[in-house]
Amino acid sequence: MSEADLMTPKAGPVVSEVGRKYLRLHLAPMVGPIRLRNLIEHFGSIEAVLDASRTELMQVSLISEKVAEAVFQARGDATVDTEIERASQCGVRILCLEDSDYPKPLHHIPDPPTCIYVRGTLQPTDCVALAIVGTRRCSHYGREQAMRFAELLGAAGFTVISGLARGVDGHAHRGAIRAGGRTIAVLGNGLATVYPPEHNELAEEITRTGALVSEYPIDVSPTPENFPRRNRIIVGLALGVIIVEAGKRSGALITARLASEYNREVFAIPGRLDQPSLTCGTNGLIRDGQAKLITSLEDILDELQEVGEIMRGYAGDEAEPAGEAPAAASPAGATEQAILTVLAEGTADADEICMSAELDMAQVTSTLTALQLKGLIQRLPGNRFARRKARAES
Repeated sequence: MSEADLMTPKAGPVVSEVGRKYLRLHLAPMVGPIRLRNLIEHFGSIEAVLDASRTELMQVSLISEKVAEAVFQARGDATVDTEIERASQCGVRILCLEDSDYPKPLHHIPDPPTCIYVRGTLQPTDCVALAIVGTRRCSHYGREQAMRFAELLGAAGFTVISGLARGVDGHAHRGAIRAGGRTIAVLGNGLATVYPPEHNELAEEITRTGALVSEYPIDVSPTPENFPRRNRIIVGLALGVIIVEAGKRSGALITARLASEYNREVFAIPGRLDQPSLTCGTNGLIRDGQAKLITSLEDILDELQEVGEIMRGYAGDEAEPAGEAPAAASPAGATEQAILTVLAEGTADADEICMSAELDMAQVTSTLTALQLKGLIQRLPGNRFARRKARAES
C-alpha cells in the first residue's frame, strides 16, 4: 500500500503506527474493549500483547482458548490493510487509545472503544459538550425543543453530541449547525454509509462543522444491537445528556442510565401530558429524581457550576483578535485555580494534572478547555498544557 493510500483528503495519515497494532485487535473476533484492557494491563503494552504466545494469552482474565487464538491470528491478518484502504477511500481517520487526538473523555468510561473512526475533525474544545437524545418519532414540540436547546448550546460554545437518528437526534444536529456551533454524530454503523439514508446531506454538513464518529469497522451495516452500544460513546463524549421526549421503552432511557453510571449530568425537558406515549419516560425521569428538569440554557449552566459560569461568560464576550490572548482574564473557581497552580510548576498533561491536583478527569478535561477559551492556558504538542501570558494592557 502506497503512502498516498494511507492519507485522508483533509487530515493526514489514516492511522498511526501504534494505531495499526490496536486496529488488529479491534478487528479480531471476541476481543472487545474489556478484554483488551485486561491484556494490556497484564502484558504492559500493545506490542507485548501481539508478541505473546497462546499459552501466555490464556493466563489473562476473560481470555479463553478461542479468544487467545483470535489474538494470535490477528498479528498476521491482512484484513487490517484492507480496512485502512477502505477508510482512506471514505475520507476517514482511525484513532486508537494511544493517539494524542483520541478524545480524552472516552479514556474515563469503563469500556472505551479500542479504535474510533472519524470523518470530519475533532477539536480540543469538544471536551465541553452536551448530548441531546430522544425519540425517533418526536412530536412538533419535541422537534422544536431539540432544535432550540441545540441552538442555545451551539451559540454558547458547547459542542452538541447526538446519534444522527431520525427525530430528536437529527433536529439537535441541525440546531447546532444553524447556530454556527460544532456538532458530533455518533453512528451505530460503519462510516462508509450514512444511516438513516435520508440524513446523507445532514451528515455532510456535520463533517464541515464537526465530525461523524463510529467504533464499528468501515463497512458494518446498522443493526438493532449496535445502537445501545454506541450510546455509551455519546455519553462518554459529553459532560451531560439532555433527554427530549422519551417513551417507556425509548433508547434514550438507556442513555440516561449510562450517563448516571458514568457520573455525567442528566437533564430532561418536561413533556406534554397529553402525549404520554412520547413523554412518559422523560417525565418519569424527572418525577423519580433521575434527571434535572430544565426549561432554559440558564438551568443547564447553573447545574454545570464552574464550567457553566465560564461558558456563560464566554458566550457573552466578543471574540478576541486571532493569535492573541485576552488581557487580564481571571480564573473562577477552585478547580481552575488548582489546575493553574499545577501548571505554574511547568507543563503537564491531563493525567498528570489529575494526580497532582487530586481531581477527576471529567473535571480536568472540561476545565482545561474552559481555561483555553479564557486564554489562560495553551495546548502544546503531545497534549500537554502550559500557562499563557496575557498580553500587556494598553
